Amino acid sequence: QVQLVESGGGLVQPGGSLRLSCAATGTIFRFNAMGWYRQAPGKERELVATHTGGRTTNYADSVKGRFTISRDNAKNTLHLQMNSLKPEDTAVYYCNAGRLYSGSYYPDYWGQGTQVTVSS
Repeated sequence: QVQLVESGGGLVQPGGSLRLSCAATGTIFRFNAMGWYRQAPGKERELVATHTGGRTTNYADSVKGRFTISRDNAKNTLHLQMNSLKPEDTAVYYCNAGRLYSGSYYPDYWGQGTQVTVSS
């Protein structure tokens, strides 16, 4: 069974930083990529960033230059460093394990989500 557990969310002021982590357990070797999604209340979820085993990364335009996705292979943990946070970044952030092919990401397993709130 594949399990993804997010942590690191919380309340931060605009301009601040947070670092999200996603611990993966189980057999996930079939997945060639992992990513972060986010979803605000009443809005459709959006793909924030993806990371492949080959260190290829991709970011949504809304977070490019502010967020950094990385993976610690030894600990099988995915991270999302979020800097210069804005109120519009407020959402539940979800870790995902999936596949990246031909420039598209296909999610397969989801974490439970962690709340990020950016507010004064």
